[in-house]
Amino acid sequence: MVYPIVFSVYRSLFDASGNSFVGLGNYGELFSDDAIRAALRNNVVWVVVAPTVSTALGLVFAVLTERIRWGTAFKLVVFMPMAISMLAAGIIFRLVYDQDPERGVANAVWVSVHDTFSDPAPFPGARPRPGSDLRPSGGGGFTTRSAVRAGTPASLPLVAARRDDVRGARPAVLAGPRAGMVTGTVWRDFTRGGGGRPNVLDRGEKALAGVVVEAVKGGVVVASGTTAADGTFALPAAKAEGARLRLPGTNFAAAYRGVEWLGPALVTPAIIGSYVWMWAGFAMVLIAAGLAGVPRELLEAARVDGAGEWQVFRRITVPLLAPVLVVVLVTLMINVLKIFDLVYIIAPGSSLRSANVLALQLFQSSFGTDVDEGLGSAIAVFLLLLVMPVMYVNLRRIRKERRP
Repeated sequence: MVYPIVFSVYRSLFDASGNSFVGLGNYGELFSDDAIRAALRNNVVWVVVAPTVSTALGLVFAVLTERIRWGTAFKLVVFMPMAISMLAAGIIFRLVYDQDPERGVANAVWVSVHDTFSDPAPFPGARPRPGSDLRPSGGGGFTTRSAVRAGTPASLPLVAARRDDVRGARPAVLAGPRAGMVTGTVWRDFTRGGGGRPNVLDRGEKALAGVVVEAVKGGVVVASGTTAADGTFALPAAKAEGARLRLPGTNFAAAYRGVEWLGPALVTPAIIGSYVWMWAGFAMVLIAAGLAGVPRELLEAARVDGAGEWQVFRRITVPLLAPVLVVVLVTLMINVLKIFDLVYIIAPGSSLRSANVLALQLFQSSFGTDVDEGLGSAIAVFLLLLVMPVMYVNLRRIRKERRP
């Protein structure tokens, strides 16, 4: 143990080649290099958030297991992630956080919740066929070039509607003139096998139901409606006569794809979430062992004196568990200071810089493409210096507990 430490300190005083003495130059680079400073900031976030959340959840789970019938089974389920390696957990959560809702569990749930409270666009990606009367307008919508008149049904053909979106749709019907109404049809201008005529409603072409159609005069919507199951719509001529028809962009907006969990903004919280999933069980088991030693007489006496459950928990349970909570917190702090596996596996290449931590930077500096063993050794020594105060506090606590 002594030799690696001494050699790392010695090597950190030399440049990348190991031939030129640079003194504390490598240590100065720790605070001047942008990548290393980002890694240091992320380490601070890790040390503050991950142990605290894991310990808090472990405390909650430990208390809950004493109040539910299947407490032992619950402990087993929560503790099970500890049985797998960091590498395996990283692979699992790389899939969980996948951007595609078809594969990523997190986005599958998120998109389902989102779509429950907001209606998705009926035909994302659909657009007018070239040569039709529709032209692009603001917000991803389309507006007719000519004004509409009652008695002259409008034809609004669209292409690029996805097959899944028109599966089960009825054949489109050409709208006829109706007294006092501006009418028209919106349909998918595509005939399977070819042979269809562009911008003409051919037999068998599918209706696009549920499309919002607006009549616009002077930039103001004067009437609106929705296409029926056969693709037809009707707007009151008293308002829509002489207006231009607009299909707003909400009809064609791309489907919501969820959250970019592994993007630069969320990659660190996402990886911390995977760490908590693994280590909350560890915290729960240790805290539950300490909770078993809490005198029940004290808890019952407090309840008899009129204390509520929250008061019992806050004023009796937590203070008596303080030594155990400190052990768990300190152990997890030491653990996260050297976190490497989860960050290396979960963070994609585009977000690796945003998720960088000191242990990963140590690996990249020592064994990456731009090898600088002097800088890598300096990072290793710096990590050791960060861990030593935490270990010292832990050792002092152990010695105090052993004193008679």
